This record gives sequence, C-alpha cells and structure tokens, in this order.
Amino acid sequence: MKIIIPMAGRGSRLRPHTLTIPKPMQPVAGKPIVQRIVEDFDASFPGGIEEVAFIIGDFGAEVEQQLTKIAKGIGAKASIYQQEVPLGPAHAIQCAKDSLEGKCIVAFADTLFNADFSFDTEQDGMIWVQKVADPSSFGVVKLDDQGVITDFVEKSPTFVSDLAIVGIYYFKDGAALRDQIQHLIDNDIKDKGEFQITSVLDNMKAAGTKFRAGKIDEWLDCGNKENIIATTSRILELKQDKEQLIADSLTQKNSQIIPPCYIGENVQLENSVVGPFAVIDNNSVVKNSVIQKTIVQQNSQVTNANLRESMIGNEASYEGHARTVSVGDYSQIAE
Repeated sequence: MKIIIPMAGRGSRLRPHTLTIPKPMQPVAGKPIVQRIVEDFDASFPGGIEEVAFIIGDFGAEVEQQLTKIAKGIGAKASIYQQEVPLGPAHAIQCAKDSLEGKCIVAFADTLFNADFSFDTEQDGMIWVQKVADPSSFGVVKLDDQGVITDFVEKSPTFVSDLAIVGIYYFKDGAALRDQIQHLIDNDIKDKGEFQITSVLDNMKAAGTKFRAGKIDEWLDCGNKENIIATTSRILELKQDKEQLIADSLTQKNSQIIPPCYIGENVQLENSVVGPFAVIDNNSVVKNSVIQKTIVQQNSQVTNANLRESMIGNEASYEGHARTVSVGDYSQIAE
C-alpha cells in the first residue's frame, strides 16, 4: 500500500502560526498533523505501508528532512514531490504520478480523523464521507441502496446530498487514477477553474470503477486557531491511554498537571497549574501561570499568565501581570 499526501498549501486561516511552519507540520499533541495521518493509516493495514509520497510547496530542506523521517518511522520509503503552481486537488495528486501504481490511499493533510480505516483492499475504491449540516462548501456523494456511490458533485449551491467528501480516497489501481488525471490536464478540463478530483472520480466511475463510501466517526478540523485547539483537546482525550504524553525530562517546582496534557522534552514548570487539555512543547518554560486548553509551542516562555483557549507559537515570550489584591466581602471583580 502507498499513501499519497498532497500538502502544498501553507494554511492561511491559521496565520500567524503558519508563517514559518506549513499547516500540515503544525504539531497536535506533540506530533505534526501529517505524522498522525501517516501513523493512523499504518496502524490500519497489517501488511504495512511501503511508500509515502508527499506533495509539498517550497517548504525548504528542513521540512523535507522531517517528512522523510516520518515515513522512515513506519518503515516506508519517502518520496518528495513539488507542486509549483496550485491548479487544483487533482493536479496536486498528479505531481506524484511516478508513485501512482498499485494500491494507493490519497489523503489530503488538512484535517485529522477519529476512524477505523480498515477495509477490504480488493474493492475498486473507497471514498470516506461524513454527514454535514451545510454541504454547500464541500464535494458530496450520492449512494444507491447497496452503498455504491452513484454521483460526485463539487460544491453545489443547491442541495444534492449531505454526505461530504472528507479528503481521503482509496484506489485499487493507482495507474488508472494517474491516467484519468492526465486526461483532464491534457484536455484542460476544469471545474470552477481547477482540476478537480470529483471530475476524475466521475470518469473512473463511468469506466466501470465501483466506489463505496467509508465511515468517519469524527472529522477534526485544523483550519484555524480555535479548531486546532479543539482538535488538540480531542486528540489528547483519545491518546491519553495510548501514548506517553508527558516526557520523563520534565522538571517541575510547586506545580500541578491536570490531565490530559502533552508535556514535551525538557519543559520547566514553576509555581504553575497546567491543564486540562494543555500542550507545553519541547524546551518551553512556564512560571507563575495557569494554562488551560492552550497550546504553547517549542522554545517559548510564559510568565505570570492566566491562559485559556490560546496559542503561543515557537520561540515566543508571553508575560502577564503579577499583582496582589485585597477584595472585600460581597465584591465582584472582572478583568
């Protein structure tokens, strides 16, 4: 099995946190989004993953090295491809055409999922979907009585279906996928100005490929600060009994950790309460603070703070105000 991961976009909705790190490399509970995607798929297939192909933008050598390490971490070959011009999701997949052979999973590295991705790999194809309240901004599918997909529709302003395509696809024949995408590109067949994956799926269906719908238990968005904090909280819940979330190198003085939390390597806590649902990443220092449902990334310092639903980037410093107060009976103070 191969995994094809288009991840060329930087994630403008998550700025300023994506100014230096592309969104798929943003850590969620200690691991980049794309690493969690790769590891979840690897855990679903007893035969393992032989290759992970990453389609990236101009992210630099350091990101490429990190991606190679992620693939090697599951015993797979890493292939790095560049998408120089954003021409749509199908075009992004085709940038990895040299890897499109045999059985392939295509997973866009925009979101995380709580799902069991085990399935019969002898099927022609699988498209994972989830029911949504407002499908107008999603590609959607229609199903027949046997659960076979009959129609793919790209972001229709009128209601067609509420089964949204979440960005994960399985193809038994990766070469057929490659050839159908190339047909779109050679003939400049675009929908809404881009080469769309739904157009490819329609053509494959017309040629006899049967796609079935896969189920997603939870669709965990990572698109903006609020969503990535909520997703991190949910991942901490799901992984607290499966991963070591608090590093042995933690040093703490007069501090309390309320789980679930992620505490990275060489973190220092002093006179602080951290958690629940907090992340303090590698080499960061927290002093005289209360940190709840907040992400503090690497090599940062937080002092005299009371933070909730906040996000502090890498190499950052945040200092609040230390104060003493005397509040009389029946008083109310709001700051």
